[in-house]
Amino acid sequence: MAQRSYRDPLHNIISLDESDGQDRLLIDLIDSAEFQRLRRIRQLGLAMFTYQGAEHSRFTHSLGVMHLMSRALCQLAITRPIDEETRLAGRAAALLHDLGHGPFSHLIEKIFGFKHEDWTRRIIADPSTEVNQILRRYDPSLAQKLDSIYHHTYSPEFVSQLVSSQLDCDRMDYLLRDSLMTGVKYGVFDLEWVLHTLRIESHTDRIYVQSQGVHAVEEYLQARYYMFRQVYLHRTLRSAEAVLISALTRAAEVAAEGKARPAAMDPVLDKMLGRHPLTIAEYLQLDDVNLMFCLKQWTSNPDPILSDLSRRFVTRRLFKAIDLDLGPSEMHAFVERAGGILASLGYDPRYYLTIDRAADIPYYAYYLPGQTNPRGLIYAETGSSQPQIKEISEISEVVRAMRAYRIDRACFPAEAYSAIQLLQAELKGPDRAEGCAS
Repeated sequence: MAQRSYRDPLHNIISLDESDGQDRLLIDLIDSAEFQRLRRIRQLGLAMFTYQGAEHSRFTHSLGVMHLMSRALCQLAITRPIDEETRLAGRAAALLHDLGHGPFSHLIEKIFGFKHEDWTRRIIADPSTEVNQILRRYDPSLAQKLDSIYHHTYSPEFVSQLVSSQLDCDRMDYLLRDSLMTGVKYGVFDLEWVLHTLRIESHTDRIYVQSQGVHAVEEYLQARYYMFRQVYLHRTLRSAEAVLISALTRAAEVAAEGKARPAAMDPVLDKMLGRHPLTIAEYLQLDDVNLMFCLKQWTSNPDPILSDLSRRFVTRRLFKAIDLDLGPSEMHAFVERAGGILASLGYDPRYYLTIDRAADIPYYAYYLPGQTNPRGLIYAETGSSQPQIKEISEISEVVRAMRAYRIDRACFPAEAYSAIQLLQAELKGPDRAEGCAS
């Protein structure tokens, strides 16, 4: 039989059978223009500024999520019949779940205030996209089924959980993949045992883990925690984000002031900077490549702030980042006085001083039962003689002990480092100054 094989650094070989109707549909979706665009969007945004191997794309991750969904459904089908329609909907939803990501993944959402999940649903639902046309040719209702999976209204419910929850195929793939590609070991956990112990609770249709899989899930949650602390919230990565955010903010202001259009060679980005709504066709033109091209063009823009910020980003002359341990009143004084230091050096603090809250994505980073949608909670089987299904923190001391990681950082040009470090030490006082982060 003809096979379409994808060599994957994490899962080795991902194969689809071209003679099988469902696999053929998935191959067509992979070959669509909208899915191929994901090759041009980095999975980890700006992590390559810190981890030079982090050049992998949303394309490779999405293939991996589809592969894990296929494996999870096969495992679950051993103890619970799953019809072919449900299998296909789950695999297609897993494959297309990141279709709406913009340039540099999550970063662009932070700047322009949109969610990639909304764009994913719009792209899938729009009759003008190749993805929608492929889905409708196979089944006129399939696009709507995928939308219901993303909204957690699909039945059976476990399909939505496998696509998006606190224990889903998305997170399982990106932790292992990002750990591999960055060269760190923080994201490693026992994937095989997690999959092996997955079950479906008969009367609720929700996923749970058998008692012997609890330790593997604890390991998974700890892996997620440390990947956020050590990789996703790394100070150099967040510093690079601060520079890019300032550059795009200034570009939007230059455009609004009626000066030379900073994105004149990219009308879509120019429109986005002006906060004008984009059509789906326009949004799909955005990727890492054209944003990087514009940044390179802006290095010679007549606006000195925009050109300097763009040059810093392109040449990796990033801001310095220091961890702050200050109370609210001390923080207010720090921001005011640090801004004065930067102004005295010729830097406008509106663009050259950023206070980074390195814990602004707790849903992704941590498992906090009290702050999680009940649909997304992780359930596990107790190890007693009469097993029960409970939320995992009721069973695991390890999970109960996990706490959110919070830290504030100041990001600013390295030229002001010594003065601002002294300022922080002064505000902390002599008893707390020792150990100031550098």
